[in-house]
Amino acid sequence: MRYLVRARVKPRCERSLLEAIQRGTLGHGSIAEGEYLRNMNEARLLAGEEVRWVEVCYCPTPLQEERPYWEEFFQLLKVQDAHDRRKCRDFAGREAWACGSCDCTWRLEEKLRNIGSPFVQILKHSVDDQS
Repeated sequence: MRYLVRARVKPRCERSLLEAIQRGTLGHGSIAEGEYLRNMNEARLLAGEEVRWVEVCYCPTPLQEERPYWEEFFQLLKVQDAHDRRKCRDFAGREAWACGSCDCTWRLEEKLRNIGSPFVQILKHSVDDQS
């Protein structure tokens, strides 16, 4: 499935999150390790310090495996289906691992690219300003 994740960076975690992104260690040890970096590179920062991204997850419970890695840095505000799960080929059992190459959320992802600001870029400027 694909999920729309809404989160907020935990106070005083900005620097460690940026370092994990820059070093490529965000999600290290997770089966979904590379997905974390892709998510952050596509994440958008909206007003009110809310960060949004679309995430692929194959767990029976949304972000079951990923949650501890995200919660190290983020307060997860809301995780919701990014599209109608009845149409998901993987969830429906029609095609295993289909979400990795599916374009079912392209409209949502395009919309996200056009709102807010690139999260990692703003995070970097924020951390630099704190130095």
